[in-house]
Amino acid sequence: MKYYDENTLIYLDGSYVKAFATGLDLYTQALHYGYGAFEGLRAYNTHNGPRIFKALEHFERLQKSCEAIDIPYSWDNRELIDRAYELLAINNLRSAYIRPLVFSGSNMHLTSSTEARIMMAAWEWGPYLGQNLLKVEISDIERPSSKSFPISSKISGQYINSILASSKAIQHGFDEALLLDQDGYVAQASSENLFIEKDFKIYTPPIQNIFPGITRKNVILICKKLGIDLIEKRLTIQDIHEADSAFLSGTAAEIIGIKQVDHIIYKENWEHTIGASIQRRYKNLVLENENYEVII
Repeated sequence: MKYYDENTLIYLDGSYVKAFATGLDLYTQALHYGYGAFEGLRAYNTHNGPRIFKALEHFERLQKSCEAIDIPYSWDNRELIDRAYELLAINNLRSAYIRPLVFSGSNMHLTSSTEARIMMAAWEWGPYLGQNLLKVEISDIERPSSKSFPISSKISGQYINSILASSKAIQHGFDEALLLDQDGYVAQASSENLFIEKDFKIYTPPIQNIFPGITRKNVILICKKLGIDLIEKRLTIQDIHEADSAFLSGTAAEIIGIKQVDHIIYKENWEHTIGASIQRRYKNLVLENENYEVII
């Protein structure tokens, strides 16, 4: 996929510059050690123009991610929201994915950074995993332990696990991977949260060993709004295999149904599942909610 051309502008340290001519530092810890933090936001083309869904919540999470690993964060989040809208405008984008990245300065020592820079890019990007129902593999690659890493933060380096797991799943003929936690329970997909449906109830792993996704949070709120029973509990591989249906959620992937996990094909027709109803409600929410910082 082509993310930029000779005319694409990105936001870098307070200015808009051409993506191909940034001259970024090759001695940054972010490049050598994965010492950086990022976010993913989506802008939707609404009847009132482009709107970034939950923009403030995403930038506040970016700030918390930096603080969790001692990267300086000196930016005003509401100003960054303004810069994100300007970035869309100058690149003539209405529906887009937006990627802010905070990266540390030059430092070859394994010590906390004393300086940091911020970059923000945007490009047209459909749902990350496509729109067809997914074939998912339970991976033998574990999600990092919460005892060794701030797994509730969106840190660049921790996504090496995700790259390995999803690449391996694709090599095996699947679309995505599910990762276990250190205790053998199913935690999440490579970059999405997991929900299963069983006996007209929705189940999802608890916060302890997963990434607390913003889309996940909104799925839970949608369930409350619609009167759907949602239970947070640790899920076994058997729970996943014996579910009636399942789906993933994330900003990049949005909400997408699962057709198959390992050799198990779900018998329930996706369009008749609770997950499909939640998917439809979410699509309406991102397109119609005019106050994008208010949770339903």
